[in-house]
Amino acid sequence: MSEHHHQDEALWPPVDPIKAGLSGHCPRCGQGRLFKGFLSVGERCGVCRLDYSFADSGDGPVVFVILLIGFLVCGLALWLEVSYNPPLWLHFVLWVPMIVILGLMALRMLKGLLIVLQYRNKAAEGRLGDRQ
Repeated sequence: MSEHHHQDEALWPPVDPIKAGLSGHCPRCGQGRLFKGFLSVGERCGVCRLDYSFADSGDGPVVFVILLIGFLVCGLALWLEVSYNPPLWLHFVLWVPMIVILGLMALRMLKGLLIVLQYRNKAAEGRLGDRQ
């Protein structure tokens, strides 16, 4: 563990990663904003000045969103079709906005959560051996 991380623990009390991640707050202080736009991660925290250059959630949030929202919407659409047999236009009116709204909300929350957990668990890019 690096000395820099020991300084983080001494200056900033532990932050609840679920609360900070889902609300889009800084993983170190839990107060500053993590995002500068809707999904764009800022350069640094406005409160504790933590550099967010480590933040790389990759495709993880997108995979979770596709699986969770897809499962929910497909299940509800199938239930509606079997139970009431509505016209096709009603499916479009119901499910397309639901997919867009739930998908974007979940994507932002899960991206924040994965970045906070990445910071908390000191996750880094994998390396093969000790190449110099």
